[in-house]
This record gives sequence, C-alpha cells and structure tokens, in this order.
Amino acid sequence: MTIRKETRDDYRAIQTLNEVAFGKPDEAELVSKLRLNPNYIPGLSLVAEEDGEVIGHILFTPLDIFDDVSSHQSLALAPMAVLPKHQKKGVGSTLIEAGFQKAKDLGFTSVIVLGHPEYYPKFGFLPAERFGIHPPVEEWQGAFFAKELANDALKNISGTVRYLPEFGI
Repeated sequence: MTIRKETRDDYRAIQTLNEVAFGKPDEAELVSKLRLNPNYIPGLSLVAEEDGEVIGHILFTPLDIFDDVSSHQSLALAPMAVLPKHQKKGVGSTLIEAGFQKAKDLGFTSVIVLGHPEYYPKFGFLPAERFGIHPPVEEWQGAFFAKELANDALKNISGTVRYLPEFGI
C-alpha cells in the first residue's frame, strides 16, 4: 500500500470511494466542494493506493477556533473513507498517521475531528472540551475531539470551532 497526495486523476475514484464507504453522496460532494475553496490545501488530501486502486482517502482542511477576541487556525479531519473490503486492515490508521505528518510538515499544530469515540482516541485525540474547545453544534460534544501535533499547541487556545462554509454548519 502506498500513501500519496491525490491528483486530478484520482477525483473520480475518491468520489466513488466516499459514496461506497458512506452509502450516500454527501461526503463525496463535500470533498468536491472543498477543493474549490481558496483555502483548500492540496497536500492534505491523501489517498491510499494498492495495486493501482485507490482504496482509501483522507482530507484535512483549515478551520478556526475562535473566541470573543481572537482566532487560532487548526485543521479539520473530514472526511476519511476506506473501501469496505479494505476496512479493518490498517488503511485508515496509516492515512491518519501520514496526514498528521504532512500537517506537521506544513506547520500545523493541531487537528479537530468529529468522529467515533472508540476510534479516534487511539491516535491521541482527546475530548475537545478538555482544551476548552467547543463544536459549532452542541449535540456533537460527545464525539468532538482535538489532537495536538506539537507540545502544548492548544494550551492557551479555547473557543468554538468554525469550519469552512462548504461544511454547511
């Protein structure tokens, strides 16, 4: 398995992958919309490829954590998808770890995810509320996590997360 930056030639495979993995078109449409945002970072859209087939995809996009006086940039991990026949084989884990490294290489110091409480903590994600970081939708609190990519990156950061407009939040 190879992890690499997506190319234009991967767009259709990524769309199909997201549709199959999620059983609906929403995440595939989100990825297409996010690529058009001027803040989109191509180097943070990664694919897992095996035998010439795209079997997994992960996307990190900028977000802001803001309070009454300031904002701090972080990254959203969303979406991540693996073809069903390749799930539970380490593809997602490999994509996440590769994404963390790419994010660090680009100078990002933290990542936020809305996801499964049983899955994301094994990658060092902690409940975002421990950092004083809140989701834009209160009902997300139990599945809203933050990870520091650098020591104490979120130490003096608190506030509410603001996603790119394409998320529709």
